[in-house]
Amino acid sequence: MDGVTEDPWRAKLTAEEFKVLRQGGTEAPFTGEYTDTETVGVYCCRACGAELFTSDTKYHSGCGWPSFADADPDKVTLLEDSSLGMVRTEVRCASCDSHLGHLFKGEGLAPKDLPDQRYCINSISLKLRPKTD
Repeated sequence: MDGVTEDPWRAKLTAEEFKVLRQGGTEAPFTGEYTDTETVGVYCCRACGAELFTSDTKYHSGCGWPSFADADPDKVTLLEDSSLGMVRTEVRCASCDSHLGHLFKGEGLAPKDLPDQRYCINSISLKLRPKTD
């Protein structure tokens, strides 16, 4: 990514948001605003506002980041990530290509009524839109 194409994102996002969303960084575990949130609603991409995850698939995995058991495949893009000496699945916003976090499968952490996978997502990549009655 060159600096010219990223300039609009630098203007819109805070330095920490930019580091995670546009440069693939990670916030420290147990520090994000949505790690323990149980508010009912939709989690949107902080960069572009696209709806990504719903609270009905969010669960407490104990990993230090918000965890979701499922995502609409049209809303996220999954890419192989071989950084840090391991192979993982990176999760990106399908609308703006911002980094959200990683997907892990087969850990046995999800509640029994949800898929056995964990979309481990940085809080700073999300903006919760609470459900209003």
